[in-house]
Amino acid sequence: MVFSRTPCGGKSRIRYPGRKCKKRPPVIFDKGLGTARGGICKSDEIYLGSELALYFDSKIKYTALRTTAGEDAMELDIDLLKPQERAALALRVLYEKAGYRKYHMGRFEEYGLYQENERFLNSKQVITFTDLDGRLLALKPDVTLSIAKDAQPAPGECKRFYYSESVYRPSLESHTFREISQMGLECVGAVGGGDTIQAVELAADSLAQTGSDFVLVLGHMGFVTGLLSAVGAPESAREALLRCIREKNAPQLQKEADAAGLSRQGADALCSLTGLSGPWRQVVAAAEPVALNAAMGDALSELSAVCAAVSAARPEARLSLDLSLVNEIAYYNGLVFQGYLVGLPRAVLKGGRYDPLAARFTPGARAVGFALYLDELERLETAANAAGDGGGMLNVALPKGRLGDRAHALLTGAGYGCGELGDSRRLVIENPAAGIRCFLVKPSDVAIYVEHGAADVGIVGKDILAEESPDVYELLDTGLGRCRMCVAGRADFEDDPGRALRVATKFVSIAKRYYAAQGRDIDIIKLNGSIELAPILGLSDVIVDIVETGATLRENDLRVLREIMPISARLVANKAAYQFKRKEIDALTKKLAEGKDDDQNS
Repeated sequence: MVFSRTPCGGKSRIRYPGRKCKKRPPVIFDKGLGTARGGICKSDEIYLGSELALYFDSKIKYTALRTTAGEDAMELDIDLLKPQERAALALRVLYEKAGYRKYHMGRFEEYGLYQENERFLNSKQVITFTDLDGRLLALKPDVTLSIAKDAQPAPGECKRFYYSESVYRPSLESHTFREISQMGLECVGAVGGGDTIQAVELAADSLAQTGSDFVLVLGHMGFVTGLLSAVGAPESAREALLRCIREKNAPQLQKEADAAGLSRQGADALCSLTGLSGPWRQVVAAAEPVALNAAMGDALSELSAVCAAVSAARPEARLSLDLSLVNEIAYYNGLVFQGYLVGLPRAVLKGGRYDPLAARFTPGARAVGFALYLDELERLETAANAAGDGGGMLNVALPKGRLGDRAHALLTGAGYGCGELGDSRRLVIENPAAGIRCFLVKPSDVAIYVEHGAADVGIVGKDILAEESPDVYELLDTGLGRCRMCVAGRADFEDDPGRALRVATKFVSIAKRYYAAQGRDIDIIKLNGSIELAPILGLSDVIVDIVETGATLRENDLRVLREIMPISARLVANKAAYQFKRKEIDALTKKLAEGKDDDQNS
C-alpha cells in the first residue's frame, strides 16, 4: 500500500490510491516535512474506501475528508463524522508514526485461553459456544491477553502493537453483555523506563486528539502494595483494604484496618492514601514522608521521573497523581494511569504496567499499554451542551423525604444551602454565590445520578451503596439517618440447618453476600415493602431489612437476630467530576465534616 503527499490549496493531502503496490516501499505522512518519507506503516488496512485524502490544518487536526473517483470529487466535512470515528482516524496516524504496527485478531479465541488466565480478566463471565469442529470458543472479552500470547518477543526485543477491536463484556447496568469498542496499544518484551514514558505520552496525546479538556491521572501499584507490606496487612484482609482505598472510603478503611489487627499508626498511614491526590509535584512532596520502605520509595521515584519527562515533552498535558488509584492487583504491578475527559462520567482511558501477564507467556518479558474506550466518546457533544448549562457549578443530588431535609440543613449550615429547595416546583435550585446547584431525587436514585455524571456529588444511604455497588468515591460519613441492617424473625424462631432458609428482603445483594459468607443455603423472596409481614404470614423464615428503633418489630412479636452492618448517609462523588472539580469537592467535604462534628458536640 502506498501513500503520496501532494500540496492542495495551501494545505497538505494524503492520497490513498485504493490499490496495493508491492514495487514501492510503504511511506507515511510526516506532519513536519514537505514530502512523504519512508515509514513504518506495515498494515494492509490503513484506510478503506476508494481514494481517500485527509486534510490537516496548521494545528495538525483533521478538517475534511475527500473521496475521489476519477475526475469527480466529493467533499465531506470531517465534522460530520462521529467523535469516536474522528478519534479512530487520528489515533491510527499517531500510533503508526510512533512505531506501533497494527494487530488484528479474529472475533473468537479458544475458551481455554480465558479459562487458564481468568485472574487477568475483568469478569469471569464469557460468551462461549461450540464450533463446528467441536472446539469450545469464546467471543473475546479482552485484547491484551491475545497480544501477550502472540507477541513472543526474543530476548532484548521490544514489540509494539496497536489495535482497534471490539470486546464483549457483561454490563452491570443492563445485566447483559455489551459490545465495547476499544483502541489502544501494547508494548511487550524488554520494556524499559523510556518505553513506559512513551506509553504515557501517547496516552496524553490520545486524549488530546478528542479535542476536549482532559486530565491524565497516574498512580503506582508498588506504592500501595509496599505500604500494605510495611503496615503488616495480612493477605486475607488485603482485598477489603484495597476496595476501601479504591473508593476513597476512609471511615470504612479504618474499620477494616482495625479488623485486620493493624496498629493505629498503620491504619492512619493507609487512610492517608485517600487524600494523596492532586497536582503531581504537590503529591510527590506530600507522599515522601509516607514512603516507609524501598518499594514505596522506588514507586515514588518512578512516578516523579515519568511525570517530569511527560510534562517537559507535553507541557500542555494536565497530569495528576492519585496514590489511591488501584487497578486490578492481579493484572497490574507498577505504574497505572487513567484518562478523563471533561463532562464524561467515567474514565475513557485505562492502562499501566502488566509484567505478570507478559511473563506468563514469555518468561522475563515486561509490558505496558492502555486502551481508549471509543464508545464513551459518543457522549462528548452532550457533555459540551451540559457544560454550557451551569457546568461550572457543583451539582448536588439530594434524597427526597426526611433524610433530604436533614441533608439540606447540613449543607445550609456549611454555607451551601439552596433556600427554596423543597418549597418550590422548580426541579433544580441554584445558589450562584456558593457555586452550587441542588436537586431532589428518589433516595434510591441518588447514586445513579452521581455515577452517571448528572450530579457531581450526592448524599445517599449506605444501604443503597451496599446494595447497588455504584462506581463512585465515598468521601464522608455524614452521620445522618443512623440505623442498622439486620436479620429479624419471629420471637420464637429457631434455624433449621437441614433446609434452605427462606429470606424476604428488598436488599437482595446484601442478603446474598451475608449468607454466602456463612456458607448458608438460602431462598430469596424479593419484596418491595411491608417486609415485616413475611415471617408473620409464613411467607419467609426471616427478613433482612433496615431497623431504626426496633419498635415495629416489637409490636409485631419480631426480634433482631443478627446485625449485618450499620447504616448512615454518605457523601459520594463521581470519579470523573472529582478529577476536574477536586478543589471544590474537597472544600465541600471539609465543611460538611466540620458541620457534622459541631452537631455531634452540641
